Amino acid sequence: MLTTLQTSYTDTRAGDLAWCLGKEPLPALAVLDLELGVPQGQTTTTGNIRVQLRLLGASHQVLLDAADGRFCSETVACMPGASTPLPFGVAERIGEWEYEFAARVETLSRGQFAGRAQELLALVAEHPHGLAGRFPGDPHAFTAMVVQRAPEAGGGIHWRTWHAYPQEGQLVATRSKVSGRLSAPGPARGSARGVRGAKPGARVRSASSTAHIPLPRAVADSCARDAGRKRSVMSTCREAVELNARG
Repeated sequence: MLTTLQTSYTDTRAGDLAWCLGKEPLPALAVLDLELGVPQGQTTTTGNIRVQLRLLGASHQVLLDAADGRFCSETVACMPGASTPLPFGVAERIGEWEYEFAARVETLSRGQFAGRAQELLALVAEHPHGLAGRFPGDPHAFTAMVVQRAPEAGGGIHWRTWHAYPQEGQLVATRSKVSGRLSAPGPARGSARGVRGAKPGARVRSASSTAHIPLPRAVADSCARDAGRKRSVMSTCREAVELNARG
């Protein structure tokens, strides 16, 4: 899902981003509600996990809501008064969940940045578990997110995000994972399609998945053709392959 965000582009410096766990849902410009099912072939008793991807005027939130009451909220955004800058790596325990977070910043030339932006937006826009928003005024100013449930035993939740700052030629990429015992099946809860405390944004779409999600053919073909191209394109191809493997 790709949309143009109805706001001015104010989140302009990668260095202003901060990270936070446990923050309540913030006002969102676009929302994608998902219910990620147990991967095919597993006999685990883990149930579906409700996930909400939220694009903010100042970047993103990811909310995970389990049927037994456990809840995880990740925020990466420009937050006034935030005391925790964007870390390169974090490992935390949230009850019975293990949470991991990693971030990196790429500095690209104007041409590299434009190509990388096009590749990433194509990848996320065609993905059934992807949400991307362009900011008005610059087609390469965007925030994009993709979430997957891992196929291995336990069915952990993985998500990737990208925050583009064309004025600086910088692209911030984050990778997060929640693993451990997730949830047993239970009754639906919550105020916004099952995600506790969250209110819908400007655009909402729901989906349910229990099967392997293939990489869009156009993106897979592009990655194969471009295997010898420069590092920025290879980075996108690696991300596409990883997402496909985790689908």
